[in-house]
Amino acid sequence: MDFINFKVGQKTIALKILDILLTERFENNLTALPNNNKSFIGVKDYMGTPTPIFDLGLILNNESTHVSNANLAELLQTREKDHLQWFKELENSIENNTPFSLARDPHQCAFGKWYDNFKTDNEDLSAILSRFDEPHKKIHSLADSLINMVKQGQKKQAQEILATERRTTFTLLLRLFESAREQVVLDYKPIIIFTTKDGQNPHIGLLVDKVEDSVSVDASEIKPLDKLTSIGFDIDPQTRNMMRGLIKMDKHHSVIIDSSAIFKPIAEDLELKSTVV
Repeated sequence: MDFINFKVGQKTIALKILDILLTERFENNLTALPNNNKSFIGVKDYMGTPTPIFDLGLILNNESTHVSNANLAELLQTREKDHLQWFKELENSIENNTPFSLARDPHQCAFGKWYDNFKTDNEDLSAILSRFDEPHKKIHSLADSLINMVKQGQKKQAQEILATERRTTFTLLLRLFESAREQVVLDYKPIIIFTTKDGQNPHIGLLVDKVEDSVSVDASEIKPLDKLTSIGFDIDPQTRNMMRGLIKMDKHHSVIIDSSAIFKPIAEDLELKSTVV
């Protein structure tokens, strides 16, 4: 069986190749229609046929990837502003010999706490974030060393070191914040998958983050989802209704999605519950 893997947030989903008519770049040029379904984002023409388009991120993750990326970019900007204020406070403390009350431990500032726990499978973003560690720790280490220098009567030397670090380490840190934000925004290039039930006519369109790869697997390699419920763990009924099984990838699983069942009443889909695809 042949599938194509797509990325939706942190999830990888798979659709049968035979269920896909076409994929195209999302240009945000849909026709809006009144609707109570939050995942419905508009209508797009496919070969003259108006086709409803749904945001699969909202269906699977309860949040559009566009929104989650925007929130992440905003968080990075806020954490950058925190460090601008941190550096300003340290300058003031050294200049006026006043107490410095902000975090000296790089793991205790708001960014450090987030940084230590944040994980992403975006390799480009991960590469940028890995470069934060050294300059971030070095900047925070300045507080103790420079304040101690001031206490020992070495104010001028402390100011010179701080000025040098502003031009070098701190400037690098600010550039990394900018690069991380740009990566989050620029990396998001969503596509629309036009799906079909009969191999000819469009059924619905699904908005996903990007195409991953194509895979060919035997039916015996597809793991059923009923094993999850045997340990007392259940999945939302409507979500479970459209999932047909798991494909084992190198480091994770890809979830097989039946696009024809996404909005099908559960009662009508019971006959497919024991069928993987």
